[in-house]
Amino acid sequence: MNRFSLFILILLLGLSACTGRQSLDSVSLEVLSSEFVYDSAAFPSCHASTLVETEDGLLAAWFGGSYESHPDVSIYCAAYDGSHWSAPSLAADGVVSDSLRFPCWNPVLFRLPGGEIALYYKVGPSPREWWGEYKLSTDEGKTWGPKTALPEGILGPIKNKPLGLPDGTVLYPTSVEYTPDCWRVFIERSKGDLTGWETLAIDNNGFNAIQPALFFYKGRLEMLCRTQEGVLAKASSDDFGQTWTPLQETNLQNNNSGIDGLVLKDGLRLLVCNPIRQGRNKLDVLGSYDGIEWKSLFTLEDQPEGEFSYPAIIQRENGTVDVSYTYNRQKIKHVSLFPHIN
Repeated sequence: MNRFSLFILILLLGLSACTGRQSLDSVSLEVLSSEFVYDSAAFPSCHASTLVETEDGLLAAWFGGSYESHPDVSIYCAAYDGSHWSAPSLAADGVVSDSLRFPCWNPVLFRLPGGEIALYYKVGPSPREWWGEYKLSTDEGKTWGPKTALPEGILGPIKNKPLGLPDGTVLYPTSVEYTPDCWRVFIERSKGDLTGWETLAIDNNGFNAIQPALFFYKGRLEMLCRTQEGVLAKASSDDFGQTWTPLQETNLQNNNSGIDGLVLKDGLRLLVCNPIRQGRNKLDVLGSYDGIEWKSLFTLEDQPEGEFSYPAIIQRENGTVDVSYTYNRQKIKHVSLFPHIN
């Protein structure tokens, strides 16, 4: 190697070090456990799970019933103590009176700044007519308080977990389906005590998008959204969600199905999605350090047919990453992973 080539090599290594860019080649995910949340239940169909860490382990919720949109569809919960899951228990339903009930949809679990666990969910005949309700638990999800309707015009988190900001503000990734061909994403915001609700608009820039997932690292917010356009759409905010860039196309394929994600302490973004344009038979965990270039780190499911969809992902205090997802609309599957970053 001549002196000029050596100089260029040293310069490139120096630039790489200065930018602090890390390689995804050094990241791996170790499987700690993989099991179904339950083996049998009183309901034949289930979908749209959510997770939150508890003092004893984990709490999961999902909707279950005869089939999606049937009036008997309700919200169920199960607790995980580190070795096994409790039997599913009813947490909320859409009963209005002895002669009227509506299906429930898309529960979302979230620990509020005050310590209570909130269970958000939707009630109504369809996503175009539903409204938001929530319940609170002060005993780690063992029991739930009365249902409370969210303020008029507020839906709450549509599928993915809210994001708590350092000042106690909570951001809710929200969307609405005006018609089958008119979807829009936006952000709702409240104080930590669930007061002071307001809606923050986002320029959807021609995308039919719903169910955003939020990422937060070093003061910057990023959003990835499910769309009807065959790709995930993204937006970002540098003022804690007050204003957002217009949605724009990413290089990530999307099959018009739900996603979820988070940011690890070192800045690694994890995204769980179906990395295909058609079907829901493949489900992966992707990783990225810059939110632009993504790499598959682990394949949760890859089968010739079937539905593995609507993932939820959280990281526990001990660093464990937990994922839950719909398994053929018959069960909820839970996988615990531990990230190794060399």
